[in-house]
Amino acid sequence: MKKLIILLFICLTILTGCTQDKAGILFNRHPISEKNIYDFSKNFPVGSRIYYVILMPKKVESRYLYIQVIKKDNDYGRYGYDLIWTKDVRLKDEEVNYFTDYLVINQKGFYTMKVYSKDNPQKVLTYSDFHVGE
Repeated sequence: MKKLIILLFICLTILTGCTQDKAGILFNRHPISEKNIYDFSKNFPVGSRIYYVILMPKKVESRYLYIQVIKKDNDYGRYGYDLIWTKDVRLKDEEVNYFTDYLVINQKGFYTMKVYSKDNPQKVLTYSDFHVGE
């Protein structure tokens, strides 16, 4: 009986301890390539290009992404949110697991980029924060 309980405990530990690969966003000051993909940054000057790559371990079935950039506004001592930028993206055949582009923001502040799949637009696929300042 003891052996059965120990074996059951080991099986439950192994089977429930699995982790799933998650999507992510990397930001960079320079166009993203294989050489500089690990040189990511989260602080950018005002008016500069912010290059980003969205990495997706699972294929998005509909091949459409919805990207939002939201500004966290702290002027009144509260956390308010302003929707600054949105983009609908159709993934090409060679971009099934990633998408790369850039954007320019001309206001300093703290921002969050959120990515949604058109397969499930209520669930955030991934998000990441960055800062634009002088």
